[in-house]
Amino acid sequence: MKAASRIGLFEGYGIELEYMLVDARSLAVLPVADKVLRAVAGETVGEVEVGELCWSNELVLHVIELKTNGPVASLSGLASVFHEHLQRINALLEPLGGRLMPCAMHPWMDPFRETCLWPHDNSPIYETFNRIFDCRGHGWANLQSIHLNLPFNGDEQFARLHAAIRLLLPILPALAASSPVMDGKVTGVLDNRLEVYRFNQERIPSVTGRVIPEPVFSRAEYEENILQTLYRDIAPHDPEGILQEEWLNSRGAIARFERDTIEIRLLDVQECPAADLAIAALIVAALKALTEERWSTLTEQQSWKIAPLEAILLAAIRDGEAAQIDDRRFLATFGFPGERATAGELWRSLAPRLPPPEEEFRGPLTTILQQGPLARRLLHALGGAPSPERLREVYRELCRCLAEGRLFGG
Repeated sequence: MKAASRIGLFEGYGIELEYMLVDARSLAVLPVADKVLRAVAGETVGEVEVGELCWSNELVLHVIELKTNGPVASLSGLASVFHEHLQRINALLEPLGGRLMPCAMHPWMDPFRETCLWPHDNSPIYETFNRIFDCRGHGWANLQSIHLNLPFNGDEQFARLHAAIRLLLPILPALAASSPVMDGKVTGVLDNRLEVYRFNQERIPSVTGRVIPEPVFSRAEYEENILQTLYRDIAPHDPEGILQEEWLNSRGAIARFERDTIEIRLLDVQECPAADLAIAALIVAALKALTEERWSTLTEQQSWKIAPLEAILLAAIRDGEAAQIDDRRFLATFGFPGERATAGELWRSLAPRLPPPEEEFRGPLTTILQQGPLARRLLHALGGAPSPERLREVYRELCRCLAEGRLFGG
């Protein structure tokens, strides 16, 4: 997302959605993102502006990203914009024998055999990442997400937003988990994307940290305790300084001071933009309530250490909306009166206490809150040990959901 031009809390939003390019018949990954972008730009580029959105590629050739051209004033109507662009990309893929596939991981891709890195502009960055971390694994080459960028203006707003985001991160997989299958198998983990993401840079642990960001609440403190630490730790492996940038930080939410936003990275991409934008709208509403100190004070929110939040996140990565939360203090932070709840129960209690969502978000949110995240609905459709034929059948239906702009019912 381009610079937010010093806009304040909830005055603008940036959305980035990533999708797989696959063979239309076999659904195997199809590394032709450069050809799609060339068809639009007239030359090989890593990024091209197309009306209201930007199309781009990062790292691997079977993924394409769509993102807003800078902050937008409202999330309303944005799903239809993304859907129209996805239809255009599908039309470009058709003569290449391809189509777009949604959800956060390809269910049977072998990343060590099938990964093709982007070989064009920005390739020195990708080559450096690959040399240090080996980008052929699932945690690099097989994961698609939605990034939600939220602006702030100054340290006081940053402190409020960062405190609120840290508290919400642990329960995001209960809404957005969409990756229950990896290597052709149901793994027992609903959010495999996050499970592999946690370890993709373990050679230099400070780059990802513990996914939940540290409790720091000013730019100076953030740069000293987070950014300078990871810059220092990676320097022996990056003598040319290619990766000495804010985007090296791989926590579940990262501060982008170059554009005064915090970028939430924990969300799996869904089956269609209507679901993605509905989830984003609910998250925004919950963050607004937290920053306004509706259920807990800023001091209380800032007092949370990493460990208890990490424990809840790990449970949600594994079990999604069924993750058990036994931390009474955490529940009270959201105004939940009980001593324990599942993550799904917490979200179902939160939603009615927030401003009613716009009409376009109500249907998708009802499905997600009542039936569970996409990962749960996929499991209902697949069963415990799906055959390759059943996997192709269900994921072909996901491709149709994306093309038609509708939710997957399971």
